[in-house]
Amino acid sequence: MEKAIVRPYKRPNALCRLICFPWAGGGTSHFAQWGKLFGNSIEVSVVRLPGRESRAKEPFAKDMTAVINDITNALLKDLQEKPFAFFGHSFGAYISYAVAVHLKEKHGLEPIHLFLSGVYAPHSEAFLLMGKVNEVKDEDILEHVKFLGGTPSEFLNNEDIRKHLILTVRKDVSILQTYSFEKAEKKTIFSCDVTCFDGSEETVHDAEAWLSITRGDTSIYSLPGAHFYLLEPANEIFLIKHITKCIENAAL
Repeated sequence: MEKAIVRPYKRPNALCRLICFPWAGGGTSHFAQWGKLFGNSIEVSVVRLPGRESRAKEPFAKDMTAVINDITNALLKDLQEKPFAFFGHSFGAYISYAVAVHLKEKHGLEPIHLFLSGVYAPHSEAFLLMGKVNEVKDEDILEHVKFLGGTPSEFLNNEDIRKHLILTVRKDVSILQTYSFEKAEKKTIFSCDVTCFDGSEETVHDAEAWLSITRGDTSIYSLPGAHFYLLEPANEIFLIKHITKCIENAAL
């Protein structure tokens, strides 16, 4: 499990497990630090996909089914033991949704809360454009990464790191083409609460479209900043407090 799931701050007596799903091309470092920011009631785990960090020598996942199986195999026992919630940002939000659908359909498990951050609705024009990632030049991917922010300049200035980042983003986004979000949305309705977060300065993500995936309560929060609004300290404090409140209320 240690390869696919990072859990640096173990809390065996926590009420709930929060599973975090990083953005395209991302690793585990940011969300791993959330483990020490949350109180004792929540234990944070972070998903690590093949092709990065300690899994750098493994081939990238070829499709969404491989990603879902990889994560499920690593987490299933833990998720059967106590309540859990998912937080996914951007690409990670799509992965978290697909895993949640699989868990509900195949194992009768459902998160107590689903947090979706910085994510386009699957039927939106912006999402459909991501389906053309294999037609995009490396330099265009790099420019988009720079435009979104969130990547340290020293990484972008290092040729080896830059090349691997571009490849990882390309491979990650291509995974989304192998999954039918429309089909999943039609046959799987959750009962858990769903919260969407977004940066106020970014292109509208039509987050309202995600609210139809559940019969539970739904809410949308627009926080100051662009795509990587969650890296701003004030926004991170808000997220930690709000997620804690939602989880503790649901777990009682």
